[in-house]
Amino acid sequence: MDASLLQKLNEDLKQSMRDKTELKTSTIRLLISAIRYAEMKKQDAEFNKHPDADLKQISMSDADILGVIAKEIKQREDSMTAYKAGNRQDLVDKESAEMVILKAYMPQQMSREDIVSEVKAVIAEVGAKGPSDKGKVMGKLVAKLKGKADGKIINDVVTEMLGAI
Repeated sequence: MDASLLQKLNEDLKQSMRDKTELKTSTIRLLISAIRYAEMKKQDAEFNKHPDADLKQISMSDADILGVIAKEIKQREDSMTAYKAGNRQDLVDKESAEMVILKAYMPQQMSREDIVSEVKAVIAEVGAKGPSDKGKVMGKLVAKLKGKADGKIINDVVTEMLGAI
């Protein structure tokens, strides 16, 4: 795993344990566990591609870790929706507090205007001519903006801009 973001998570975990902040400690532990699980899945996928290769430990980049954090945030949002429907405000509050902790590790999200300019650049780069080229554009954009922008917003902007071509 990449040292910088994971190292920060481990340091924050130790500090939250010292401070006896149970919610932060449990949230960071769950996040580190999710990162390790994603790392194992990545290792397995690589091994399945090249079973004869002598694979060293595959590390997670900061971008990969940000993807895991974004997934965890999305899970909290989905849980909050379900808990609101079930009238469980106590669980909504807990999920919301965990989400705040997780969002602290994410970079500042891009504005819609910044996403639009990135979409224009990628459309020009791949030579997209209409909605049928959405896959090419999305593939490059999602990799480029991982952790920096919400995938739904990226999708909406791409659909809108390719529809106007």
